[in-house]
Amino acid sequence: MKLMPGLTENFRRYIKKYNLFADDSHILLAISGGIDSMVMADLFGRLPNPLSIAHCNFMLRGDESDQDEEFVRQYAISLDIPLFVKRFDTSAFADKHHISIQMAARKMRYDWFNRLAEENRMDVIAVAHNMDDLVETFLINLSRGTGLRGLTGIRPKQGKIIRPLLFATREEITAWATRKNIAFREDSSNQMIKYVRNKIRHEIIPLFREINPGFLPSVAETTIRLQGIDRFFSNYVQTNLAGYLQKFGDRFVIPIAKLRESEAAEAVLFELLRPFRFPPAVTFKIMESLDSEPGKKFFSPSHRLIKDREHLIITAIPERGHTEKYYIEEGNTQLTHPVILHLESFEKQPGFQIPSDRNIAVLDRDRLQFPLILRKWREGDWFIPLGLGGIKKLSDFFVDRKLSLDEKEQVWLLTQGDEIIWVIGMQIDDRFKITENTRKVLRVEYLP
Repeated sequence: MKLMPGLTENFRRYIKKYNLFADDSHILLAISGGIDSMVMADLFGRLPNPLSIAHCNFMLRGDESDQDEEFVRQYAISLDIPLFVKRFDTSAFADKHHISIQMAARKMRYDWFNRLAEENRMDVIAVAHNMDDLVETFLINLSRGTGLRGLTGIRPKQGKIIRPLLFATREEITAWATRKNIAFREDSSNQMIKYVRNKIRHEIIPLFREINPGFLPSVAETTIRLQGIDRFFSNYVQTNLAGYLQKFGDRFVIPIAKLRESEAAEAVLFELLRPFRFPPAVTFKIMESLDSEPGKKFFSPSHRLIKDREHLIITAIPERGHTEKYYIEEGNTQLTHPVILHLESFEKQPGFQIPSDRNIAVLDRDRLQFPLILRKWREGDWFIPLGLGGIKKLSDFFVDRKLSLDEKEQVWLLTQGDEIIWVIGMQIDDRFKITENTRKVLRVEYLP
């Protein structure tokens, strides 16, 4: 492999082409100690910009991780560059958040980099991804199934993160390190084939390069074109978003009929669902469900989608441990969360008229035991609807009223213990109604 002519010149040209930073920008270099980051540090050292170094010790490789940290520390001291070091308990973070070690390390380092840059007024954060990394990411996403965005690879600039080595292959970087006698640390995990990226790096890409020696730059150029297509399509979706995605309180609704009008319905749906973190495979299943019976549910890590009769309804998944049960103590006159209720107790007067408004319940106060409970309905719930004279499952009551699955889940119950007093906004239980023997009334008004 011949050394790319003028790596420094190509480095400067790439920075200018993508307007990565200004001549006076303060740059935070993310340095692991590996060959890519050390070559990046060498190239930045040839520029006039003020520099700082950030090093993450993920404490995953024992003494090797500590030796990497010491290597970077001595490098920063030798060049008198400000150094920031952070040690992470990566395994504990991954366990707590139920994510992989790789995802945990990525989240922790980028969160820390951005905080450092903000606190120290640094303009950009340089990370040392190269062309091989870009192609590996492309192939990983392709193998797992992805939308257009997943095929655009790693971008030169995203927010404050810049990747000024994407123009160079790993071979070119290695040749430069050899020529300039640049010291670096080898990460032993880079050779472990058990990792998907390493398997692609050491086994898959060499096969493609046998077919086409120019495979790496060909894919890199393709991702650049796809980035332009992705920007165009994203702008189109955003411009036409109002017709597809509607917001009602904490719910997002996509009209199925409107979605069907699009000639690229699946692609549009993928773009609409991307902010809610629905994977491509799930998006495909949602598209297949459009002709099915209502009630199917689909999940992303953060949201749930319900296929209703005429709409796709998206709601956030409550945090773990969240319980929708609220207590109303005796003497409370108002509840403002999660719904607004006004409560009033008074003596029943002659000629008392029961309101016809279903958002107002008048109850026999002497039949109630506080605290009352406000909660959502559960499978198995039953009550005795006013005037019916018999038990009815709440699920059957909802069916009679032709409520959609989403509408059912918006219903709140006023209860005492396990007894339903009022299906709020719909019907009270016959056991708590006002009778001729009622002496004291509890009036509860629901303000939707």
